[in-house]
Amino acid sequence: MKNNLPKAIAFLLLAVLAQACSSTLTNDQENEQPVEKKEAVPMEPVRVEVRQENGGFQLYRGGEPYYIKGAGGTRFLDRLAAYGGNSIRTWSTDNAQEILDEAYRNGLTVTLGLDVGRERHGFDYDDPAAVEQQLTELQKEVEKYRNHPALLLWGIGNELNLNYTNPLVWDAVNDIAKMIHEVDPNHPTSTMLAGINQLEVDYIKENVPELDILAINAYGGLPDVPARVRSFGWEGPYIITEWGPTGHWESQHTSWAAAVEETSGEKAAVYKSRYESTMGRDTTHNLGSYVFLWGQKQERTPTWYGLFTEDGKETEVVDVMQYLWTGSWPENRAPHLKSLKLDGKQAEDNIFLKPDKSYNVNVDVSDPDKDELTYRYELLHESTDLKEGGDREDRPDTVPDRLTETDGDNANLQAPVQEGAYRLFVYVYDGHDNVATANIPFYVKK
Repeated sequence: MKNNLPKAIAFLLLAVLAQACSSTLTNDQENEQPVEKKEAVPMEPVRVEVRQENGGFQLYRGGEPYYIKGAGGTRFLDRLAAYGGNSIRTWSTDNAQEILDEAYRNGLTVTLGLDVGRERHGFDYDDPAAVEQQLTELQKEVEKYRNHPALLLWGIGNELNLNYTNPLVWDAVNDIAKMIHEVDPNHPTSTMLAGINQLEVDYIKENVPELDILAINAYGGLPDVPARVRSFGWEGPYIITEWGPTGHWESQHTSWAAAVEETSGEKAAVYKSRYESTMGRDTTHNLGSYVFLWGQKQERTPTWYGLFTEDGKETEVVDVMQYLWTGSWPENRAPHLKSLKLDGKQAEDNIFLKPDKSYNVNVDVSDPDKDELTYRYELLHESTDLKEGGDREDRPDTVPDRLTETDGDNANLQAPVQEGAYRLFVYVYDGHDNVATANIPFYVKK
């Protein structure tokens, strides 16, 4: 649960204590006091298995039923544990030792990703030498981390079916899963799909018998997954390894092809409804899920997929996840942002502005705790570094000195002089490390 103290006060107390400790160490340097070391993690594996029972499937860890209430990402693990989560998911073994250790210390488990070559990145599954070399390297990673007590599952690749043409990738996945079973009998295998369709299910059923759990990434189509899993003939267990807001590829687009992002309030509503209509209903084959993203990233915008902002503030979706995981809302809740309007129009209205002309900005926001709100507005160029499959994107450049009267829910925008596509953002803070966000795309045209 969230701390009953206002977060700002709690963080201030921590800062004061940290400063006091720092001063003490500085004054006592001649005593050469050792830096406190973290407790070593015992390298004893905890057995994880899938059992078929009561007409369905159940994940067991250490002999006890284990339902995954997880998040994708490796930041803020102490908060994840405090808010009711129990697991994280990674996409590779980068920094795996540190991540596994921190997860263990916070009482969390890890679905550890194995970075398997993707055809869309140039990996050739018709090259047997490359495939064999990949298998050899991955075995080293499995052997390195197989005995860590925080390890839950192995994730073999991510979205290997995205824009692919060579079905031999599934033979490679099966060989990797077989290798894992031979060197690590304590942890099941999975592979993460971009959505689910008949073609992949057929390939996997035929060519990947070593796979223990099917893993699916789904966004707007999440509520359809249980029915699709059954209709496509997958009879085994599955987990949802990414789910979240409506994806940028699923969203409404402006006439100049800018995707329209949901406000943080709209996201909170869809996260709640999609979780309850999917994980809350399929209790026989679904073993749990990983919400995306427990952190922040630039993907189309700096706010689209992260449950946190760049400065680590928590959106309303974090409140929703605590409720879904524990059945209780936090003591202090994030502001609720209903809409952002520019010149009286919303993002879906294809907003065209005249260069250097002044326009009104209005935010409709409320706070469930009646906290005093502060506002920050930011104008960015529309992103042009557009990737797919979650590949890294660069943050668009800021357009400075175009916003005035920004201390409340109304502001003034002086449209840029240069023609082109832009996006206006607003961040509304409650003073307790919570935030509401929204953005609106527009086009400057003479």
